[in-house]
Amino acid sequence: MSFGDPKGPFPDFVRPQLSEEDVRKVLAMILRVSVGVPIILLLAVGVSTSFYTVQAEERGVIRRFGNFTGIADPGLHFKLPFGIDTVDIVATERVLKQEFGFRTTTVAERTQYTTQGLEDESLMLTGDLNIIDVSWVVQYRISDPEKYLFNVREPERTLRDVSEAVMRRIVGNRIGSDVLTVGRVAVSTGARKEIQEIMDTYDSGLIINTVELQDVVPPARVQPAFNSVNVARQAREQMINEAEKRRNQRVPRTEGQALQVIAEAEGYAAERTNRAQGEAARFLSILEEYEQAPLVTRQRLYLETMGEVLPAAGRVLVTQENQTSPLPIFGIDGPISMPKTEVKP
Repeated sequence: MSFGDPKGPFPDFVRPQLSEEDVRKVLAMILRVSVGVPIILLLAVGVSTSFYTVQAEERGVIRRFGNFTGIADPGLHFKLPFGIDTVDIVATERVLKQEFGFRTTTVAERTQYTTQGLEDESLMLTGDLNIIDVSWVVQYRISDPEKYLFNVREPERTLRDVSEAVMRRIVGNRIGSDVLTVGRVAVSTGARKEIQEIMDTYDSGLIINTVELQDVVPPARVQPAFNSVNVARQAREQMINEAEKRRNQRVPRTEGQALQVIAEAEGYAAERTNRAQGEAARFLSILEEYEQAPLVTRQRLYLETMGEVLPAAGRVLVTQENQTSPLPIFGIDGPISMPKTEVKP
């Protein structure tokens, strides 16, 4: 049957005028196209799935028929096509983070956050049975991509659950005022260490870089009462600081004065003791000399005593009996009024 047959499959207005040879050529061409196109597509798919690129901050985990075969470093690599080799790209050099109690909504010149609907994460009970609102960030890095992919089913979810459980336990073991004020650093350090220990137990291939507390505040409904308590505590701390300041000023001064009095007393005692010992030694030496020559020693003591007493007595005039006193010489040094002292030979 030919296409020119009136009984052919086409109506008269579309009936082509082709010979059987032409039909064979068309069919052969269609056959070649139908066979060539899949081959070309197959080759294109094979070529496109035979290479991959790993960026500088990434590592490629190669699996052949699902089994781990190796890790590819950054650069261009080739693999078996058609899904025989599959590559999972893992960002090992990038610092990742998980947010708790808030979420970042816009990253621009001014980052915006939201806390709506996240109270289940942030509200915690402290050791003194108070409720506080805690938001924090866990920054981590993938150190071993093989462990990260194959040892834990959902490492991101596991890390999130572990972080929340550890933070609730640490906050629950502390009083609320400690977490709100001076205990923030200790809470962050303890949480990072404990989270790392648990993830190492799971052999997850994750390294916890930091755990940072963002906001630690009381719930909004008790914020006014909390502010009043803070004002009272600040006033108390101010009074304590002032008292400590006065104490630090007065106590050292008083201690210094006491040490000065003690030092003066000790010096005076040493001086009196040494002087008494010297006088006793001098008296003993004079006694020894007196015993050897009493007259000479008595005379010497008398003269020494006069030498000490007479200079303090002022002017001394020595005259003989029944002689006129030398009145004219009284005015040499100006008028004086002193008793006349006579020394008889």
